[in-house]
Amino acid sequence: MGTADVEAVWRTESARIVAALTRFTGDFGLAEDAAQEAVAEALVSWPLASPANPAGWLMATARRRAIDAIRRRAALQARYALLAADPAVDEDVDPDRIDDDILALMFVSCHPVLSPEARVALTLRVVGGLSSEEIARAFLVPVPTVQARITRGKKTIVAAGVPFELPAADERRERLGGVLSVLYVIFSEGSTATSGDRLLRPDVAYEAIRLTRTLAALQPDEPEVHGLLALCELTAARFPARTGPDGSPVLLEDQDRRRWDCAAIGRGLAALARASSRGLGPYGLQAAIAAAHASAPSVEATDWDRIVLLYEALGRVAPSPVVELNRAVAVAMASGPARALSMVDELVAADRLPGSHLVPTVRGELLARLGRRADARAELELAARLCANRPERSVLLRKAAALG
Repeated sequence: MGTADVEAVWRTESARIVAALTRFTGDFGLAEDAAQEAVAEALVSWPLASPANPAGWLMATARRRAIDAIRRRAALQARYALLAADPAVDEDVDPDRIDDDILALMFVSCHPVLSPEARVALTLRVVGGLSSEEIARAFLVPVPTVQARITRGKKTIVAAGVPFELPAADERRERLGGVLSVLYVIFSEGSTATSGDRLLRPDVAYEAIRLTRTLAALQPDEPEVHGLLALCELTAARFPARTGPDGSPVLLEDQDRRRWDCAAIGRGLAALARASSRGLGPYGLQAAIAAAHASAPSVEATDWDRIVLLYEALGRVAPSPVVELNRAVAVAMASGPARALSMVDELVAADRLPGSHLVPTVRGELLARLGRRADARAELELAARLCANRPERSVLLRKAAALG
């Protein structure tokens, strides 16, 4: 087995291993360190002799590394005896077993005591199994920055005395929003990178989908979990058509919808149906908007009136300037650009999205549709100056240049 095989097993099994070790050692940092040591040993030994049960080998090796560490801590001899004797971390693990340990690990990684950046880094590291280098590439930050966030996050969890356990049902429901927001941030960065030379980072987006699927399996009765899963699937379904062969963005009206992933659309619609069982929350409403796009044969044939209503509903349950801006875009498609422009101007007057390229982007498009070419060009040039994503910036400059 080569490096790719080790990484594949690690990606699917790391959360289970770290969760099991955390439960029995009571030490989140020790568990993650022991698991990392196990995968490092696998990279050396597996190419020489492939184990019959790779997941079990990693679990057993990580357990031994944890035992070695505990042996060096005289005050933890009792926990060492418990860990050494416990059959739940035996090498004969069931690779298909999904239990509450992984769910607890998600809640620990996304605990409110952590900063948002630390929550994202820890979730990708200990639940997703990504390396510091992979996380750094995904979010375009230096590796030491990621490592510092992870280290600070672990220390914060220990200092706050965060227990490794599932919160009580009421508290779990309250904190579920925090877990979902972390997964949403990860997916959003993969769906449209905030900066850099690539519009999409599919590996990041698909990791978010994988984690959300795991959460949906563990929390099958939570509608918003299925709502987020539906939103991610339906959005990712358009990835194949969103960029050209050279990586340049392809606008929605120019996309070849035959390239959209029908299987992902089917999964997204199924998840949306489950989310709709008890009324749609913020993620479910966004998924419903994505479903309206996914089911339309063209931009012109899209049910823009329905999308306007969905954005209005979203604005009531989760108001934000981005929601208002997106509602203005839908209003422009349903009723024309004049009314939409007044909505955007209200956002500008209130300075609701300072420094964002999104407002001048939308405003430039609306001004262009109204025939105010010079004003439109100025707005699009401003948007380009504010945009940190190179492919997006190129599109904005191209549009501005076309306005003469």
